[in-house]
Amino acid sequence: MTADPSALPAPEHAHLEGGGGAWRLSGALTVRSVSAVAEALENAQGELDLSGLTRLDTAGAYLLQRHAASLRLHGAQADHAALLERVASSMPQPPEASQTPFSFVQILDRTGRMVAGAGRFLVEITAMLGVFFERLGQIARHPGKLPMTALVHHADQVGWRAIPIVSLMSFLIGVVLAFQGAVQLRQFGAEIFVVDLIAISILRELGILLTAIIVAGRTASSFTAAIGSMKMREEIDAMRTLAIDPALVLFVPRILALLITLPILGAVANFMGLFGGALMSWIELGISPPVFLSRLIAETGTDHVMVGFVKAPVFAIIIGVIGCHAGMQVGGNAESLGAQTSSAVVRAIFAVIVADALFSIFFAMMDI
Repeated sequence: MTADPSALPAPEHAHLEGGGGAWRLSGALTVRSVSAVAEALENAQGELDLSGLTRLDTAGAYLLQRHAASLRLHGAQADHAALLERVASSMPQPPEASQTPFSFVQILDRTGRMVAGAGRFLVEITAMLGVFFERLGQIARHPGKLPMTALVHHADQVGWRAIPIVSLMSFLIGVVLAFQGAVQLRQFGAEIFVVDLIAISILRELGILLTAIIVAGRTASSFTAAIGSMKMREEIDAMRTLAIDPALVLFVPRILALLITLPILGAVANFMGLFGGALMSWIELGISPPVFLSRLIAETGTDHVMVGFVKAPVFAIIIGVIGCHAGMQVGGNAESLGAQTSSAVVRAIFAVIVADALFSIFFAMMDI
């Protein structure tokens, strides 16, 4: 059955007429017809007579309000004028640029707020550390409280799965040290001292420091994301309701797993760094592996090895505590989770570097 064309509603059109400073808009200015006059209104200035409008909807009113600065609207019907006023009151306003003067008082205010925030963070971290040691004391008195399954799982996650990236990083660091040392020491005929350079750098500083930085990047974020997600879903509140201690179940296995695995990762990093340095020394300087090994044993004391391994437990506690603390600070939305995760990584890496600097100063003062 074919519809009668005369029975169909007439298409809606809007017409803009006039020129100079006098314009007249007639017809139906609706969402179907705004595109027909939008381009013409861009170049129109002066007065716009709206008495010829038969229909006006929100889309048409929005178009007219967009050009209200260059066109003075008049002649609108009462209902059209009311719609124009309602749309004008709902138009988004650009934010006002703050014109606060730059002053010394503002600098002091911002500095004070930053110092106060850092102080609160240190207090919270210290409290978290105290909670960990207190729960560790409970486990020492009652070993059955140790969640062994969770400990093994986290040791696998933060330790075993980190071996490939730690090994590759340390191997490349050893190669770079050997190559750069060869370039410099060859000028003085002291190529053999590249062994001492590699050994002291890797065993004393770079092996454990770079390992801790890698672990901080992948583990602190993991701890924060896992605990933060549980906090968002109110699982931690449910654990407290069931008389399950979140610190004992969530914090202790993660931090303890780091305490166990980070020294092992440091040993792997030391071995791979020395291997990479020995390989590059053989290629670049002709120092054979037996000569490299004999020089390493003869000239490198065990104190360098011990200095590196003493730092490992401290770095592990720093990374674990910061990651767990950030997870407990997550709010009820995904934006908070992302912010705390990135913050945990930055804070953990920064704290590890600061701790390494303090260790270096202490060992230098103790002549170790």
